[in-house]
Amino acid sequence: MKQFSSLYLAIGLALSTSALTGCGGGGTESGTGSNTGNVTTPTDTNSNGGNSGDGSTAPSWQAGVFAPASNFINFCANPRSGVDQFNNNQPFPDKAGTVMHEKMWLRSFSHETYLWYDELPDNNPQDFNSVAEYFAQLRTTQRNPDGSLKDQFHYSETYESYQKESQSGVTTSYGIRWAAIETAPPRNFTIAYVEPNSPAAQSGLTRGDSLLSIDGLDFINSDEVAQLNEALFPTETKAHTFVFRSVQGDEKSAEMTAIDFALSPVQNAKYIDHGGKRVGYVQFNQFIASAQGELIDAFNGFIADGVNELVLDMRYNGGGLIHSAAQLGYMIAGDSSLDRNFGVTTYNAKRQGNNRIYTFEPRQIDWAREVFLNDTTLPTLNLSRVYVLTTDDTASASEMVINGLRGIDVEVVQIGTTTRGKPYGFLPAPNCGMVYYTIQSKSANEKGFGDYADGFTPTPASQISGEAGLDARVPGCRVNDDFGSALGDENERLLATALHHSATGSCLFNDAPQGVSARPGDADTSHAVTLPFRPLRDGAIHATLEGQ
Repeated sequence: MKQFSSLYLAIGLALSTSALTGCGGGGTESGTGSNTGNVTTPTDTNSNGGNSGDGSTAPSWQAGVFAPASNFINFCANPRSGVDQFNNNQPFPDKAGTVMHEKMWLRSFSHETYLWYDELPDNNPQDFNSVAEYFAQLRTTQRNPDGSLKDQFHYSETYESYQKESQSGVTTSYGIRWAAIETAPPRNFTIAYVEPNSPAAQSGLTRGDSLLSIDGLDFINSDEVAQLNEALFPTETKAHTFVFRSVQGDEKSAEMTAIDFALSPVQNAKYIDHGGKRVGYVQFNQFIASAQGELIDAFNGFIADGVNELVLDMRYNGGGLIHSAAQLGYMIAGDSSLDRNFGVTTYNAKRQGNNRIYTFEPRQIDWAREVFLNDTTLPTLNLSRVYVLTTDDTASASEMVINGLRGIDVEVVQIGTTTRGKPYGFLPAPNCGMVYYTIQSKSANEKGFGDYADGFTPTPASQISGEAGLDARVPGCRVNDDFGSALGDENERLLATALHHSATGSCLFNDAPQGVSARPGDADTSHAVTLPFRPLRDGAIHATLEGQ
């Protein structure tokens, strides 16, 4: 069994020295690496801002002078005591330090590892009221050609939240994936999907239910933004009462308390007989370790059922582990992908020695030990074409699957709307009870294409010229998300269009680029973004409610 020796790209796994996690560039690298402060270079200096040794004295800042990040790692204003239940009950590495130590670690770590480190501001950390406020501005302010921020993926979360989800696929929430169609009054939050075995599922809530009120507050127009946000994304264990309107127009009430429960990244796997073909369909929401067994079961079922076409629904998949994405690529393409490049990641000028190639992965992975199981082979459909359902929430590892398959000339037909545009990756970086995500790498396919920062866009084939896999325009049909039908329903717009295209080569629906509805009565949801169970996540717009 070969141990992992790499990073990953999009949400991460265990924080370990073998580095099996990471985020971006189409996914998350696995493992966050050891707490050693990461890379230093000969140009780094310890002439100023060095650690005092015992953490009792706050380090000082001098513009343009960067001490190694290792000088500041694990020196914490509020060091944790006891043992880390997520790391074999080892003692926490925290040592007594100051807020300035934590800020200076972020400063040096970013200067060493950030993909666009030469575009970072170097503001005095003392001018910021908190570590979070200082971290928030440690990113480039430059923009993509379409005007969007180049770095939309800068965020942090607690170490506990990170470990629960990345190791065990556990989240603390109601189990609702919100579609934030409008965050300012008149607001429109609609349920995109509900996790099985969650409070929302137990309350009978379903896709398409739109939120009317929370704890008696008018959700659509109220100015009590803080109260509404706290109820939507609770930080305390407390019951809240929600009132919804269903697609049929009925009102329904649900009293819910956020709980810990296991996510179901793979849902609705089945086959559909359509147009003389047996079409497999699977909803895939997240590239996390717990998805491996569920994907294997789904593809084994497809093989047993004689599936010869596949619709992969990744409309809400914001990314995850790169090796998981490489596994999915193999399960689709099969033997034609063996020893081919799934993704090529490059780092900043200081870290070119970290550049690496990920191949399509035919082996299972023992995620607990972070090793490949060399005596196993994943199931595969050996397809030359795949339909992928997308929205603005399709990002990172999901986009890496699209790009990787196109790089080896597997035909990808895109149904939905333009993807997020995240050819970037990062390794989750833990320090003092938080985990930080800052862009560190960029990904490309075997043909060298990785310029999809504006997202992959479904485009009529007649409007595309040149070699496939070297363009962010993907043959397919632009179709707005349809909250009026269940995911996996043959009448749901995206799936119905994929089935129709598979049978006829034409689009059943093809909405205008501005999101103009293709049929009377359809709501324009082309600008909607979905919010996972926490408001700040990779691949999700950091949208909270707005007042008047």
